[in-house]
Amino acid sequence: MTDSATLLIDGRWHSAPTGFEVLDPASLEVIGTAADADAGQARTALDAAAAASRGWADTDPETRGDHLRAAATEIRARRAELAALLSAENGKPLAEAAGELGSAARMLDWAAEEGRRAYGRVTPSTAAGPGLVLRSPVGPVLAITPWNFPASMLIRKVGLALAAGCPVIAKPAEQTPLIATALLGILQETGLPAGVLQSLTTARPAELVDALLADRRLRKLSFTGSTEVGLGLLRRTENTLRRMSLELGGHSPAIVFPDADLEAAAAGVVAAKFFNAGQSCIAVNRLYVHESIRDELLALIEKKTSALRVGRGDTGNSDIGPLIDEAGSAKVRRQVTEAVGSGAKVLTGGEPAETGLRGHFFTPTVLVDITPEMLISREETFGPVLAVSTFSTEEEVIELANATEYGLAAYVFGTELRRIWRVLDRLEFGVFGVNDPAPVRPELPFGGQKNSGQEREGGSEGIEAYTETKAVALRF
Repeated sequence: MTDSATLLIDGRWHSAPTGFEVLDPASLEVIGTAADADAGQARTALDAAAAASRGWADTDPETRGDHLRAAATEIRARRAELAALLSAENGKPLAEAAGELGSAARMLDWAAEEGRRAYGRVTPSTAAGPGLVLRSPVGPVLAITPWNFPASMLIRKVGLALAAGCPVIAKPAEQTPLIATALLGILQETGLPAGVLQSLTTARPAELVDALLADRRLRKLSFTGSTEVGLGLLRRTENTLRRMSLELGGHSPAIVFPDADLEAAAAGVVAAKFFNAGQSCIAVNRLYVHESIRDELLALIEKKTSALRVGRGDTGNSDIGPLIDEAGSAKVRRQVTEAVGSGAKVLTGGEPAETGLRGHFFTPTVLVDITPEMLISREETFGPVLAVSTFSTEEEVIELANATEYGLAAYVFGTELRRIWRVLDRLEFGVFGVNDPAPVRPELPFGGQKNSGQEREGGSEGIEAYTETKAVALRF
């Protein structure tokens, strides 16, 4: 398979008449090329997926799981090699890349087990007879995945869909097609039947996705990306109603109560904010600190943030890699400039980082005295900037945290169980980290409320999202 043969269609790898370059975001140098799929190739992929659908649905869950377990084993065996590719293509530090690949392998193991549990139930008999609830694969799936976690988010969607008995067409982000191609190649090499797994790399995603959405044979769309694009996909379904899983933008609050372990809270906030240079939908955007612990907690956060090292991800000695592109960098600069101009103060950072490289690096930044009117209080940052405000009462901070159109993730630091329980009940978010900066686990459902998405990935809910429910009334 050459660098440009990145299209997996009907069990074979293909190139395309044109390709596009893949850049290292740290140096902006070309590290590879990918085939630029068109609408015709997308329709061919759907033909193959539709033809394979019945046979894969009829394959027993244990056999389907064998493919996923074999792929997980191979990912673990090749993790160092794959981490180097992921770091070069995405920019994240090697340790983070290796951790993401470990998560991807665990997700495959989880999906393999859950595929055996995608069963229905028998309801109590009436005078006529019993009732049955059956679950069956939804059918061909289009999985659109983002660049910020190009391994774990791809594998989570693909693994759950395959485990449920659905053929998949993957559409990786154009910034990170190479790691996606490598991982899907590992899955295909386990002996998957032709047509069960397809992959379409492209630099013109709207054209390709429109062609697939126009075809009634596509029965499910799973998308991770911005809220704007996700809402656009909903509008583009036209006359065909299909299942849609949407994992969209976030604007995550973190709340630190006075009874928190401040050392652990500071470490948790810094980890949840600056992982992947803040380019995460569940990254902490807004930190609310109780006024009684403000100075002590901020001193700890400033010390930990200032110690973070900025540089190339593949050197092994950096904590913060580059932002993905100029648009992402411009957004960070705009938010910082607007906040400072509106009265915020820079506790640390606040400017582009000097690395001697052409990529878009920004110093890990903490802004204090943030007010609700500032842009950074209303808009997801997707970069290494933490916005800090204080609060006085539980009621006040709940209102501040919920004052957003987003509802993906939230973090709470404290030890009083009754208060934590009250806060969890009233916060309008789908994922919570309680004294935990990493609330994503294969066994937990992942997804948001409000404009942060619909349906869930992971947990038992994740496999259900790829199945249809059938109710059967039996009369003997």
